[in-house]
Amino acid sequence: MILDQSHCIWEVATHLGEGPVWHAGALYFVDIKSHKIHRCAEDGSARQSWHAPDQIGFILPIKGESGNFICGLPGKLVRFSSSTGSFSSMLEVETDQPDNRLNDGYIDSQGCLWFGSMDDGEKAPSGSLYRLNTLANLQARDHDYVITNGPCMSPDGKVFYHTDTLRKKIYAFDVTPDGSLSGKRVFADISTGGHPDGTVVDAEGFLWVAIFAGNRVERYSPAGEIVQVINFPCSNITKVCFGGYDLRTVFVTTAWKGMSAEKREQQPLAGGLFSFRVDVPGLPQYQFSESAS
Repeated sequence: MILDQSHCIWEVATHLGEGPVWHAGALYFVDIKSHKIHRCAEDGSARQSWHAPDQIGFILPIKGESGNFICGLPGKLVRFSSSTGSFSSMLEVETDQPDNRLNDGYIDSQGCLWFGSMDDGEKAPSGSLYRLNTLANLQARDHDYVITNGPCMSPDGKVFYHTDTLRKKIYAFDVTPDGSLSGKRVFADISTGGHPDGTVVDAEGFLWVAIFAGNRVERYSPAGEIVQVINFPCSNITKVCFGGYDLRTVFVTTAWKGMSAEKREQQPLAGGLFSFRVDVPGLPQYQFSESAS
């Protein structure tokens, strides 16, 4: 149940806001096209921003490295230090595909990083889904995506979700402890009213989906049925995450990407950071471990 209406806590006007993650009492998120990392408190205060060296698809915490994060940039994974604002290379990815960039990411309960790549021009099916458990072990798990999005997992770690934004489909897979995927199937087909973007799973195993160009977030049961819809005053909803002291605050990033000047005037909160409260909490934010199994 939604306990209050969604409201904008930071009129940050991100070009392509993405990747919200709650860590160490703060919310971090990125603006891919403006090459920015942003941080704020639960209520949107205590704001801070950093400039990234390129388009930044995600930012996720590293275990045992206070203030350090693993981030996805075109062609590589990098380490970001929030204390110094510096970036350092960790691993090159898809150096043979210069038109690709890295997009959405997720860390599972074992500390493994899942992330996707995509054609920056959003036309070629050159994107893949990857799993990284150590810097020496990067494994491609699925292929043939134009825009990869929304990797996440059920609370019991048995079902993996991944979004094909351009085809408007969310897939479910069976996943084993070693990260092998099988049984790929359509979990949800967003046939009208926008494109599925970033996702997150709550403690009951329900999937929350941001709908780009759809003005809304949808909540799905584990059986793939829509059980709740939350509407927003702007169209491009990009990703959701749980946070706050009790993991019952839902944060939502948005974007003004692709909007005309007239549309931006009509939607002054486009690109803002939103939040609302719910009665079912999210799952803990896991951290990347270079010794993950």
